[in-house]
Amino acid sequence: MRHALLAALVVVVAVGHRAAAENARSMVLVPDDAAVTYQAAPADLPKGSQIAVLAGDPGKPGPFALRVKFPPNTLVAPHRHATDENLTVISGELYHGIGETVDKAHGHKLEQGGFVYLPGGTPHSVWTVGSDSVVQVTGTGPFGLIYVNPEDDPSKQH
Repeated sequence: MRHALLAALVVVVAVGHRAAAENARSMVLVPDDAAVTYQAAPADLPKGSQIAVLAGDPGKPGPFALRVKFPPNTLVAPHRHATDENLTVISGELYHGIGETVDKAHGHKLEQGGFVYLPGGTPHSVWTVGSDSVVQVTGTGPFGLIYVNPEDDPSKQH
């Protein structure tokens, strides 16, 4: 009986070490802001926006984390996401409004550390004023923007 218990313990420890090694290979570590590399955002975000995918692939099933850098005076018109969205302000200020129209008089100002959780399908808009803003978005893909008014999609504008 002791030998069977000892053998089982050895197997559990070995499997645990292998799982830990596999998780370490997929781990992502971003030690500071300087380690984040931005590129031009997809065409469905306003011109001048930049994006950095930190982990996962927002276009595929599964978890992801990304950052978006918005220039001053940028508006992302009312839109939805098919899946839940977690948005955290990393730097600057971001204004957030709920609804199918932009109502800047009733938007919520979010500063560094500000957070918004939105269930999938919730219409909302975000905008900046006066300075750059960096936000981190986490969720589960596939993730994308579905504009309330398709003409507001920057990728459809000439």
